[in-house]
Amino acid sequence: MTTEFVFISHGERCAAWHLTADSDALTGQSGRPCVVMAHGFGGTRDSGLMAFAEPFAAAGMDVVVFDYRGFGDSEGEPRQYISVKKQRQDYHAAIDAARNLPGVDRDRIALWGTSYSGGHVIAVAAEDQRVAAVVALCPATDGLAALVKGYQEGGVGPLARLVAHGVLDAAGARLGRKPHNVALTGPHGATAVLTTPGAEEAYVAMSGPTWRNEFTARTVLEIAFNRPTVHASQLECPLLVQVGTNDLIAPPDAARRAAKKAGYLAHLCEYPADHFDFYDGPCFEAALADELTFLTRVLDPIRSTDVHLRSTNPPTPKLAVKLPW
Repeated sequence: MTTEFVFISHGERCAAWHLTADSDALTGQSGRPCVVMAHGFGGTRDSGLMAFAEPFAAAGMDVVVFDYRGFGDSEGEPRQYISVKKQRQDYHAAIDAARNLPGVDRDRIALWGTSYSGGHVIAVAAEDQRVAAVVALCPATDGLAALVKGYQEGGVGPLARLVAHGVLDAAGARLGRKPHNVALTGPHGATAVLTTPGAEEAYVAMSGPTWRNEFTARTVLEIAFNRPTVHASQLECPLLVQVGTNDLIAPPDAARRAAKKAGYLAHLCEYPADHFDFYDGPCFEAALADELTFLTRVLDPIRSTDVHLRSTNPPTPKLAVKLPW
């Protein structure tokens, strides 16, 4: 069953869906586990996330899927401002809301993120060490590495134009002007962030009715400083990192480094995929199957207790690398 609800993040209302588990398979004495989910760079909850959330619910997990402040059905100004700080604050608020849902086990909250939010969930779980598990799908773990990748793929022209728009918007914000927006995605060479081959078609295809192909340009000036990889070594819960070996948007080497920093807690899965291949088709099916295996294992009411006990006495660091195809 899916219901609408809202929670408060720093005085503003965030819109969310609550999916109640369809099965008692993971129910323990303290209730059901819950997965908290939000989208990546400029995404909204109605853009492809239910394809992951519904199988989680079928497997016995509650799920909270929410919009960040300034996006979709949530409150917040300026609209379409991709603030790393605010979005991580919203994740923390969503976790608090999930812990207070009827029937949810407060100690079995998992985080799921993809692309930009795949980096957020690593940083948020490092700050909230009650989090029981993290899934990071094609995660953006190093903004500086992503900008270098963008330069290598598109050249200096598009990047320079984006930076110029960012400076214009940041200056306008200081003067109290309306936000200056640019496109999220577009064809190769366009003034947009996501311009790799097929990105525009894939993003538009999965977009829901509240998604807008724009964001505040000042965001560009913050990307290089978004480096959730520095938090990976602080994690105290199991981490699934899912990497596309052909990813032209979120550099796979950066995600591998984050997994390595998490040490024995990390499980690294690699797929012969580009960034948007994870949202449809065979790669989506393979990634979802691995997520279900991981989450049902670490959120099992008996196994999850054992995982937390082992975190105080870690074995030799080890990464599991798997090519599912």
